[in-house]
Amino acid sequence: MIVDSAVYKGGNRFAVDCQPHDYAALRQSAADGEGFVWLGLYQPSEMELTEVAEAFGLHGLAVEDAVKAHQRPKVDLYDDHLFLILKTLWYVDADDAVETGEISLFVGPDFVITVRHGRGSQLQDARHRLEQSSSLLTHGPSAVVYAVSDVVVDAYTEVVVALEEDVDEVEASVFSPERTRDSARIYALKREIAEVRRAVLPLREPMRRLAAGTVPGVRGEAAPFFRDVVDHLNQAAEIVDSLDGLLSTAFDAHLASISVQQNDDMRKISAGAAIVVVPTLIAGIYGMNFDDMPELHWSLGYPFALLLMAGASGALWWFFKRAGWL
Repeated sequence: MIVDSAVYKGGNRFAVDCQPHDYAALRQSAADGEGFVWLGLYQPSEMELTEVAEAFGLHGLAVEDAVKAHQRPKVDLYDDHLFLILKTLWYVDADDAVETGEISLFVGPDFVITVRHGRGSQLQDARHRLEQSSSLLTHGPSAVVYAVSDVVVDAYTEVVVALEEDVDEVEASVFSPERTRDSARIYALKREIAEVRRAVLPLREPMRRLAAGTVPGVRGEAAPFFRDVVDHLNQAAEIVDSLDGLLSTAFDAHLASISVQQNDDMRKISAGAAIVVVPTLIAGIYGMNFDDMPELHWSLGYPFALLLMAGASGALWWFFKRAGWL
């Protein structure tokens, strides 16, 4: 479906008296004033996108990627337009989950077409911010590429901050004196961090090329704006790498803690077993009822055996307590 379609001229949005799907009229209106068309689509069907492709002359391979989604971030050059894919991210804190979407951009001399997949790929803010900056809009379609990239990368930063908070919680839990079961959450967070890496790392090279001004179809004077995006992208990538390392360390510490706890449990079990075994041994010997057993016919033999059991158990308890086994 078409979310919004607009014509921009001289750094401002230009009202056009036609239907949003009247692509020929939109392009003609933009061409009259050396402007450009920004057409926003949300999860279009193959038929809808094919109609747009015919109107704007989009390459079939790029259209196929935009319809199927689930692509790696990349930038492809075709004869008369540029094709860029960005992965969108948003964080669901209740589930410790990173959800993903996708934005595809077709960039030509007089048009930008954005194709969004996933509910976390909203571009209203990007369009609004861009329309408030006439000086930025004068860069034409390059300004839209920057605005969309900036919004997407800013969302990466928000996701990374949320992950940092969860990793801090895991570290505090692992190193707490209480017995915890953190392995499942550590694994879940590492899986989500891997999802973030799949969005962030492949995008660094396309953004670097845009920042260097070496991508045809993107104006060289827009390069400083993309350098700012690259800085934020690199910061997010560095934090993601550090979080992955911290989780690996926390998992190793968790396993070591479990091993220590198991050893402590075994010491306590062994100490308890020893305290029980010694009285049992004494009772077993005196329960044989041989005539020549020492003190067998003594009137105080029974209390003596009980006292011997209690004394032996007490001595063992004191010894294990002093050794830290109990």
